Amino acid sequence: MVRKWFKLKTSDIKLVQFILEGYEGLVTVSTIDPKDAIIQVLIIPEFLEDVEGILDYLKGRFMIKEIPSDNHRVILC
Repeated sequence: MVRKWFKLKTSDIKLVQFILEGYEGLVTVSTIDPKDAIIQVLIIPEFLEDVEGILDYLKGRFMIKEIPSDNHRVILC
């Protein structure tokens, strides 16, 4: 999985999560820090290009900024 973290407005977390998870099977979205409005998006590598296109679209509609995460690759147990 590819991990990306984003900072956005607190009021936009639920809507952005709903939109991204609407593309079933491509991503999983988790709120890392609700106070600072940081979300984590785990992306299936085969769909990275598609998801980056969706994220670019959302960046044009919401105040979303990608921020560094601790590790960009995630191994799920």
